[in-house]
Amino acid sequence: MALEEYIIPALIVLVIILSQSIKVVKEYERVVIFRLGRFSGVKGPGVFFIIPIVDTAVKVDLRIVTIDVPKQAVITYDNVTVAVDAVIYYKVLKPESAVTEVEDYKYATAMLAQTTLRDVIGQIELDEVLSGREKVNKDIQEVLDASTDPWGIKVTSVTLRDVSIDEKMLRAIAKQAEAEREKRSRIILSDGEYKAAQKMLDAARLYQEVPTTIKLRELQTIAEVAREGNMVVVTSTSDSGNIAALTEAFTSKKK
Repeated sequence: MALEEYIIPALIVLVIILSQSIKVVKEYERVVIFRLGRFSGVKGPGVFFIIPIVDTAVKVDLRIVTIDVPKQAVITYDNVTVAVDAVIYYKVLKPESAVTEVEDYKYATAMLAQTTLRDVIGQIELDEVLSGREKVNKDIQEVLDASTDPWGIKVTSVTLRDVSIDEKMLRAIAKQAEAEREKRSRIILSDGEYKAAQKMLDAARLYQEVPTTIKLRELQTIAEVAREGNMVVVTSTSDSGNIAALTEAFTSKKK
């Protein structure tokens, strides 16, 4: 009878110890084990055992974590104030570093993302922020990834979600864009006129070198005008022989 009194409490204690010893973690989780305060190893996924009281287990999620960086005012390199918010994606690659190297890796990464966002945008001009978002995203990601690497964290992606500008600055940007388009149109028009003038100069030099060509050009113009049935073309007859010869040459050339 006395033996049974000891067996039942012993079984209860054994069940409690086993329940505390058996651990189960999912496929996307790992457990960092500390034995008497010292790092012992990383366990999981699946079932494993620990020593109650002696071992301490810290669970780490290996899935991609999303950080919503709240909108904040940032001054660009050309002294323009913009409101920027972003989304940061990262994952834990080394659970032991995420637990032992930083107190709270989630909070630390979120704070680092905010400061890095301000630092990177503060080094570039507004035009680059608006037109080169892919490059800005890549720059922020590289800086974050280098800073979080000792923590065992990999920053997989950074996306600027919105860039807000003051209404006055928007009007100034619109005027600048309009002036830029006007400048381009003037340059294109001037370039066209320059090329046309160059062609006319080349033609004038050719006419000067071969005077007969200008008479042929005159006859071709007369022929084009004479196609209209209700028109009468009157030319100078002082050089009729030359005109006849040139006409015959022009007609034979067309045949």
